Amino acid sequence: MVLESSNQDKKNMLRSPEGQGGFPGNGLPVLSGLLLGISFPTYPVVRLELIAWIALVPLLVSLRDQLSFRQFFGRVYSAMLVYCLIALWWVCFATLPGGLLTIVAQAFFSTVPLLLFFALKRFRGFRFALFGLPFLWVGWEWLYILQDLSLGWLVFGNSQAQLNPMIQYADFTGVWGVSFWLLCFNVTVVDLWFRSRERKKIFIHAAILAAMVLLPLGYSSVVFSSRELQQEQQEITVSLIQPNLDPFDKWQTYSAQDIMLVYLGMTDSLMSKKKPDLLIWPETAIPFYILDEKNPAYYDFLKSRIKRWGASLISGYADIVYYADDDVAGEEYLYKFNPEEKQYYQTYNASMLMTPDDGTPQVYRKMKLVPFAERVPFMEYLPWLDNLTLSLAGISSWGKGRDKTIMEFKTERGETVRTSNVICYESIFPGLVAGFVSRGAEFLTVVTNDGWYEKSYGPYQHAAIARFRCIENRRALVRCANTGVSQFIDKYGRVYADIPWWERRSLTSDVERNDKLTFFTRYPDLVPQACLALSGIFFLTALAAKRPPGGVER
Repeated sequence: MVLESSNQDKKNMLRSPEGQGGFPGNGLPVLSGLLLGISFPTYPVVRLELIAWIALVPLLVSLRDQLSFRQFFGRVYSAMLVYCLIALWWVCFATLPGGLLTIVAQAFFSTVPLLLFFALKRFRGFRFALFGLPFLWVGWEWLYILQDLSLGWLVFGNSQAQLNPMIQYADFTGVWGVSFWLLCFNVTVVDLWFRSRERKKIFIHAAILAAMVLLPLGYSSVVFSSRELQQEQQEITVSLIQPNLDPFDKWQTYSAQDIMLVYLGMTDSLMSKKKPDLLIWPETAIPFYILDEKNPAYYDFLKSRIKRWGASLISGYADIVYYADDDVAGEEYLYKFNPEEKQYYQTYNASMLMTPDDGTPQVYRKMKLVPFAERVPFMEYLPWLDNLTLSLAGISSWGKGRDKTIMEFKTERGETVRTSNVICYESIFPGLVAGFVSRGAEFLTVVTNDGWYEKSYGPYQHAAIARFRCIENRRALVRCANTGVSQFIDKYGRVYADIPWWERRSLTSDVERNDKLTFFTRYPDLVPQACLALSGIFFLTALAAKRPPGGVER
């Protein structure tokens, strides 16, 4: 028995990457990290998303070796660290400590599905674990994005955000289905690789790979050739204001009057040429508490100007809400306290819709906050964590909104229009946006400020990910950014008008309204929840089975 085991180990060594004269086992994970990183959206002229279809192959090939947990973790973490460095380095422009923390932490969290893969491999063997990996990965991505500590940016499917013809099926599966599809393709390539090395038949694998390319293309051709494309749709006219204010100067140098003069001047100029139904200003366009009763002059002036324009306005702003002692009893640590006025209050990153008819502003307060920059995760349980808030101009421990506000306004034609406004980082959350659509949003708006990241590809990456929300829900999206990239995106994820970054400009275009609900909008969590359930079945099966010698299965 000892002799047989020894001979088997030698055979496995000969089949391993280290025994084949190619990349050393530790080089393959780094190669995967590089491929993953460059496959993620960067600048618009760089289109390497197809690399994601094989990016995991080198790493998974290296993981077939007989490895201790320490060796396994080293390979996996090195791959994910390189991946995160390439995909997320631009975060360091906003805050160097925060950027480094983001990269290191995101790399660790990205190893989790592969550590579960390690457990399956030990229990049942490599090939069994390999085919369980897509379920483990997608289930973990979903669980991770739900909790406050998550950055949630590197969902694997996001790598395909600009590959429009291949992701139209997201109206059924969401970005989760795209992640699953990519993982299945990578896994099938790995299995084909080892079968070809062992001189086994690979026809079925080749056929599966071909089908995995052709099926999404086939579905897209059906979508784009459908009659709905030619049918006349209800539309409204929307104008964006991109003021191009440096975010650090905006919070530290400019006065409230300076900023308001920029927006009012640009909007006056726009309205002298065109008459939209809706105006949009970007995230925290009004960086002071304009709805506070202590600032009536600014609010009254803006209200009068909106009445003169005859168009509704969505604008980001800083909000403040005051609370009585009874409202905060027992949870005082969750609120801020003004010792001079002896009053509890909370501040919010918010947006509002103001209409020409003198109605009360409709307010939405941001629900998904950037970890550590906008709010420290879990501070409601451990209040002292608030001391870990990272320094970023104008942002300090925002309160967390609770309501998915649907904003409603009337056009001059008397039509009632319903929309929603998500703020910046929130546009990466599939379930959150689907919730707005299911409540009645006929098109989507995003206000953001990506000026923190200078001329890195961070703003383009952020804008690209928003395309998935359009396809998932079949809703047009209007994206208004302080320094760019401001865009109009149709319900198929195609950009049809935009303003280049770091330019002070306005832009007007028509936007389609739509009230139909996609399968994804109705069941946004179905795919990841199914993956979680099947992951459990994989583990139950593995635990019930006899463990192979050395955890290797050919």
